[in-house]
Amino acid sequence: MNRLIPLLFLLLLLPLQSRAQHIDKSFFKGYDTAFVLHNRSSGETISVDTVRAAQRLAPCSTFKIYNTLIGLELGLIKSPDEPWYTWDGVRRSYDAWNRDLTLREAFRVSAVPAYQILARQIGPERMKTYMERIGYGSGDISSGIDVFWLPQPGRESIVISTDEQVELLNKLLDGKLPFSEQNVAVLRDVMRVAETEKGVFYGKTGSGTSAAGELGWFVGFVESGGKEYVFACNITGGENPSGAVAREIVESMLKAKGLL
Repeated sequence: MNRLIPLLFLLLLLPLQSRAQHIDKSFFKGYDTAFVLHNRSSGETISVDTVRAAQRLAPCSTFKIYNTLIGLELGLIKSPDEPWYTWDGVRRSYDAWNRDLTLREAFRVSAVPAYQILARQIGPERMKTYMERIGYGSGDISSGIDVFWLPQPGRESIVISTDEQVELLNKLLDGKLPFSEQNVAVLRDVMRVAETEKGVFYGKTGSGTSAAGELGWFVGFVESGGKEYVFACNITGGENPSGAVAREIVESMLKAKGLL
C-alpha cells in the first residue's frame, strides 16, 4: 500500500488529459482520426489518439488563419467586407473563386489564389519572421512563399500537428501571439461558421494531398455555456478525406457532448 502512495501522488500531478472519454468511434466514419478538444476554463484536454495528434502534417488551408492575421497586421487587408481580392480572369475549378472577393468571402470559400497573392505581398522575409514569432509547426517555408502550406507529392511543405494547432489557438485567444486585439476580433468574425441555442462555432477547413495521401483538417473553437473550447481534427485514410468531412466529424462530436 505504501508503494501506491507516491504513484497516486504523481498521477494527481499529471495534466488533466483524458483518452477518448467514451467518444463513439462511429463518429470517425472509418477515417484515421486525430481529434483534440481543450476546455479553456478547466484545462482538461480530450485526445482521441495521442500518437496521431502528435504527428505533423501539412496544414493545408487551415494556414489561412495565420495568413489572414499577418495580412491584417501589415495593413494588406483593411476589413472583412471591403473589396480585397480582384479576380485575374483565370477560370479555376472552383466557381466561387472566379470573381472578386472580400476577406469574409475569400475565407469562407477558402480561395487559394487570393491567399497566394497575400503571401507574395507579405514576402519570404516577413513570413519567416512571423513563423518564428508564432512558433508555427516546423516553420519551413522553403518550398515557396505561395505554396509552402499546400501539400503536393514531391514537394516539402511546412507541417504542424493537431496538438500544435490547439496550442497555437489557445495562445491566440490568450493574446500571447503577435497580433492586435482588433485583428484577432476580425479573424473571429470571419471564422464564425454556425450558431445554435447551445453555442457559437468558429473554424477553418483544410484539404490536400501529400506524399502520404489525402488529408482533411478542421480547427477552431466553440463558445458554449459561458466556456470556450479549442479543437483540432485531422483525418486521413478512408474514402476521400477532406476538410468538409473533418468538420462534420467535429460537429457531430461537439453536439454529442452538448456543446452545440
